[in-house]
Amino acid sequence: MEWVCLIIAGGLEVFWSTCMKFSEGFTDLKYTILTVVGMIFSFLFLSQATKQLPLGTSYAIWTGIGALGAVIVGIVLFKEPVTAARIFFVSLLLIGIIGLKATSGH
Repeated sequence: MEWVCLIIAGGLEVFWSTCMKFSEGFTDLKYTILTVVGMIFSFLFLSQATKQLPLGTSYAIWTGIGALGAVIVGIVLFKEPVTAARIFFVSLLLIGIIGLKATSGH
């Protein structure tokens, strides 16, 4: 269950960071509220995951999911550039997330 909480927390990090972009510097109230609510729930799920999982593993995977998701959202929604270098480094993030999960002992 702790891994499910961690994945949800990471997904919510992608959600709130996307809403933060749409908030236009917190000037759009709807997206500002969604950002704050997403942050709260992301932290709640992360805190549940860290009850059973090591802190370093949990935090690294949470931020990794958020970073990987934000890059994908940037490419798909905001038409950010897709270059070989970006794909390479995003792949390294994914490998790191998988590696941390595989070596966590949980």
